[in-house]
Amino acid sequence: MRYQGIEIEDTFAEAFTMYGTRVIVTADNEKWVDTAAREATGFATSIIECGIEAGIEKKLSPAETLDGRPGVSLLFFTMKEKSLLKEMRKRIGQTIMTAATTACFNGLDSEKMIKVGGNIRYFGDGFQISKLYDERRFWRIPIMGGEFLIEESFGVQKGIGGGNIIITAEDSKTALNAAENAVEAMRKIEGVVMPFPGGIVSSGSKVQSKYSFLNAATNTKYCPTIKAQTESNLVENVGSVLEIVIDGLSVEATAEAMRVGIKAAAVDGVVKITAGNYGGDLGTENFYLKEILRGDLDD
Repeated sequence: MRYQGIEIEDTFAEAFTMYGTRVIVTADNEKWVDTAAREATGFATSIIECGIEAGIEKKLSPAETLDGRPGVSLLFFTMKEKSLLKEMRKRIGQTIMTAATTACFNGLDSEKMIKVGGNIRYFGDGFQISKLYDERRFWRIPIMGGEFLIEESFGVQKGIGGGNIIITAEDSKTALNAAENAVEAMRKIEGVVMPFPGGIVSSGSKVQSKYSFLNAATNTKYCPTIKAQTESNLVENVGSVLEIVIDGLSVEATAEAMRVGIKAAAVDGVVKITAGNYGGDLGTENFYLKEILRGDLDD
């Protein structure tokens, strides 16, 4: 298969069911919105070590937020529904409530709700105040900077983790250019985030290791510098490989992010675009590149 002359491997990305939520953060100005967003989504690339995966979905104008201030939409994902409350409580309590002038609201309509603000309210040491507005309950928590306003409950729904594309290129400059193009295109899709730094994975992993104390190790089949030393999926002229991992609130959003990302990554110097899987034995959702790009492929 080819798109604009670039080979697209006839394979699939193997993804997993995760549980996701959307958090809206606001502040007095964009500086503090951005600060809170970066801190809240830091060290949240992979549940392998981080416990949670998170990213910035999009910025919000004052006209789009509940309190009329600049805002940002964040997405959080965990493998188990029960762990989402624990991880969000830590993230919001330690990185959003501590950021100057912030407030925090639910951004996901869902039948399933978890009481994030209902847990964090106890930080108020008995001085927290409940307020009901338009059938939504909020908590006003006294803090040294004034007060922290947080919604009591946040929506939770099943989502997708681990959608991905892998870009193989002639050199590192080309691979990075292609990956940056892909991330830029993906960020326009609502309901997805790319949790790794800048949306790009430089050190993709496999779910096994020669060392018994590790459950993941470098993806040797895609490491260009050891092509001659081990089994490799790379042809001779590949000098750099980058991966993009996508977490989404729906199958449809994840597939669309992969579609626009592949198209944006198809630049001169890219040798092949493929995807990572485990033979279909582990993940709950398989995203076949042929189906995702149906109608876009070269004749």
